Amino acid sequence: MPEVWGPAVAVVVAIAGWFGYKSSRDTASEADSGEAQLAASPSSESDSGQTAQPQGLQDAPEFEQPESVSSRMTRLRARLASSGALGKALLSVFARGDLKASDWEDIEDTLLSADLGLEATDQIMEALRTEVKVSGNNDSERIREVLRQELLKLVDLNADRELHLEPGEAEDGQKQAAAALVVGVNGVGKTTSVGKLARILVAEGNQVVLGAADTFRAAAADQLQTWGERVGVEVVRSDKEGADPASVAFDAVKHGLETQADVVLVDTAGRLHTKGALMDELGKIRRVMERGTQIKETLLVLDATTGQNGMAQAKVFAEVTNVTGIILTKLDGSAKGGIVVSVQKALGVPVKLVGLGEGADDMAPFDPESFVDSIIA
Repeated sequence: MPEVWGPAVAVVVAIAGWFGYKSSRDTASEADSGEAQLAASPSSESDSGQTAQPQGLQDAPEFEQPESVSSRMTRLRARLASSGALGKALLSVFARGDLKASDWEDIEDTLLSADLGLEATDQIMEALRTEVKVSGNNDSERIREVLRQELLKLVDLNADRELHLEPGEAEDGQKQAAAALVVGVNGVGKTTSVGKLARILVAEGNQVVLGAADTFRAAAADQLQTWGERVGVEVVRSDKEGADPASVAFDAVKHGLETQADVVLVDTAGRLHTKGALMDELGKIRRVMERGTQIKETLLVLDATTGQNGMAQAKVFAEVTNVTGIILTKLDGSAKGGIVVSVQKALGVPVKLVGLGEGADDMAPFDPESFVDSIIA
């Protein structure tokens, strides 16, 4: 599969699959028994006889080439630089001259208010204190450079931010679509992120199938279908609200394999229920999907504007499923760019993609150096 966005390959949840179309379950008990049927039957239908159907491709408009990555990053830097940059706030304190204890408290408060977290704040504070002590002055350019280097260490320039979504090969020699699962709580932009990623993948020449496995939110399947029609890809969905998510995910994988798709992206529900229930639901979806193809990416979508408040919820998802990367949405709407640092430290996985706004092209690969330069401008 060709690389998407240079160092960061594009993609977002989904999964590609095998034989015939399959139906969604009406109840939780049907869902449990249905998992076994998925493995044994090429066309497990529900009592209603209704199947999860691929839709949207025939109505797709002529596809427009997405905005270039460089243009997206230019917009992101401009937005971050104009939203109360961290560098400006810190340098205003250093400009006071000889720093007193109260000044260092102001510096610490500024770092914490940027959502860097306690550990990262302590690391930066130590580096700044050392610089002032060694150099004996508060030169703004030198302070800015120290801050830049510490932030680059914290965001980790060597982290693997590539999306690994190259199709594989099945035992019979046929192309096997790469699958991606997208997870996260409601309201963070999962479905929109799936659509934006599909847009980029299609522009790069990939055949994509979307799976609407968020069956508990009334408008989720319709929203994903709208994206499918806009992008020009098929969406496998059930018209029955509350249908078994694993059944829809299986159908998406199955259809992806049948149509020789390159990537299957699966949108999942973001309900906040118990950790055990979440583990069971996502675990079932993974097991069913992996009967048809390999899940190469599990992407956790987070809202940058929630700051530290969203970390507890994010940790639950990271604990119950093998998260391989983070999509950080609404980054342009938050002056607290330090969330990138704290998220990576807390979850141990890299930010791979960032959302810049509401537009179809408002998503880009995360570029650590551009990001750091933006928030200290």
